[in-house]
Amino acid sequence: MQVAYQTAIGKRRSDNQDNVGVFTNRAGVTLAIIADGIGGNQGGDVASDMAVSHFGHDFEVTDFTHFDAASAWLKAQVNTENDLIYKQAQEFADLKGMGTTVVIAMVFETELLIGNIGDSRAYLLRKADFSQLTEDHSLVNELVKRGELSKQAAKVHPQKNVITRSLGVGTSVQIDLRYQELTAGDQLLLCSDGLTNMVSDSDIMQVLQRPLPLATKCDELIQMANAAGGLDNISVIIIDHEPEVSDR
Repeated sequence: MQVAYQTAIGKRRSDNQDNVGVFTNRAGVTLAIIADGIGGNQGGDVASDMAVSHFGHDFEVTDFTHFDAASAWLKAQVNTENDLIYKQAQEFADLKGMGTTVVIAMVFETELLIGNIGDSRAYLLRKADFSQLTEDHSLVNELVKRGELSKQAAKVHPQKNVITRSLGVGTSVQIDLRYQELTAGDQLLLCSDGLTNMVSDSDIMQVLQRPLPLATKCDELIQMANAAGGLDNISVIIIDHEPEVSDR
């Protein structure tokens, strides 16, 4: 397995409220996380940094290797972190209302656990099939599900950035979990909406399909989002499940 990631401020923001991390537990399981902060002043940056650093620190001391144990840990971790962010926001006026989206992947030998809160996404590329593994917790996605808005109209809707679920904004939150089997050659992409609001799924897929180093793919996706306007912070993690080929 190979991993690369990158985060960038974009062209319109004065600071980067995205945070990114990749961690390994004592059993060799990988956790990748992107958090996209929301809230006034520097609150979004504080919330996203708390989420990534706390999830990573607590994950590194675990030793589970099974999907069920990972799911239970992740649900408990979300509840704990939601309380921490919410309480911090109540204590400091300049942090009031802060929160963060999160998209998380735990990668085992042959399976994957995906969790998300908000509109940061996970995608899977398997040969010629590129699919979104997460569902956005957003106003426009709710309208699309009710048949009141088309997917095309949702992309340009003036309230497309309004999210309906985030970590730390309220006293409780629910994370969506999804199990996915992995096969050799699968590529997993985690990203903030700074990428998906600027670059189409088909263009993202084309980059992932190219025979390039993962770091180069990350850089190209960032450049494409910036070339399209770079209206938000942009973060990407790419995980290639292709087994390493022996030099012998």
